[in-house]
Amino acid sequence: MRKVLNSTVEAIGNTPLVRLDRITKAYGLKGTILAKLDYLNPGFSKKDRAALGIIEEAEREGALTPGQTVVELTSGNMGTGLAIVCGIKGYPFVAVMSKGNSEERARMMRSLGAEVVLVDQLPDSIPGQVSGGDLELVDQVAQQLTEERQAFRADQFHRDGNWFSHYKGTGPEIWEATNGNIDGFADFIGSGGTYKGVTKALKELNSEIRCFAVEPEGAAAAAGETVINPDHPIQGGGYVIPDLKFLDEMPIDGFVQVSGEEAKKTALELAKYEGIFGGFSSGANVAAALKLLAGEMEGKTIAVVVCDSGLKYLSTDLWG
Repeated sequence: MRKVLNSTVEAIGNTPLVRLDRITKAYGLKGTILAKLDYLNPGFSKKDRAALGIIEEAEREGALTPGQTVVELTSGNMGTGLAIVCGIKGYPFVAVMSKGNSEERARMMRSLGAEVVLVDQLPDSIPGQVSGGDLELVDQVAQQLTEERQAFRADQFHRDGNWFSHYKGTGPEIWEATNGNIDGFADFIGSGGTYKGVTKALKELNSEIRCFAVEPEGAAAAAGETVINPDHPIQGGGYVIPDLKFLDEMPIDGFVQVSGEEAKKTALELAKYEGIFGGFSSGANVAAALKLLAGEMEGKTIAVVVCDSGLKYLSTDLWG
């Protein structure tokens, strides 16, 4: 029996790892997909880990003073994690988010005590599909608020507390749960923090483990391809950010592209076959793993992360 925890923050991490044998059977594939259920974190996403990692790193380094305001751009998940962590630790938090992200995310952050600033999309952007240009507008507002309020910018794309949380947590948890019997890892790239942390941890334990970067079809910038579909529906990543610091000098054993429709279809199948209610990026990760089992990783064991809860997408077309 687990001990009584001192706060919700202590409930972050140590999420279950489960076999997706029903979905692989439905596809007639040989091999195993293991899903790390990070949607069971308190804020319903893997970003709780990064939020805690960034705030604790800032506290250790003296970059964040008691009572100082924290500001960050978010698609919703990082903001939710920061709202929880900052609320427990006593830091006012301002989340800056595009109006293109699902509205339930803003409601959840406000309920957790965050101030939420919503930024209009570009005139030609599609509601529910946040482009790189939309994210640039959000970043400009976040930077302005940081300066005006003399705040600490959480900066999930550059602060090492992000990837380090997965290096110390997610990666070793996968290794320990499998007793090292794992052949691959596939991850949809947002900030790149999860990919870097898990890949670094796993490859230090076994350099033969193959790690794959997952990107939206038509927006595979990390793979060096020309972006022809920046307005994909997979929220939380694939924004075609030119400087993904966390991927610098990181080994990538292969790239997998997943379309918005494939991510949606697989998220629905994940719910139907496995009882796992994940979002778009969770569907993208499992879709990528299915493609790998159907090809070069046939018969192997691949781990993925169920990044967030499908509850955060009820206002989108994910659930029809």
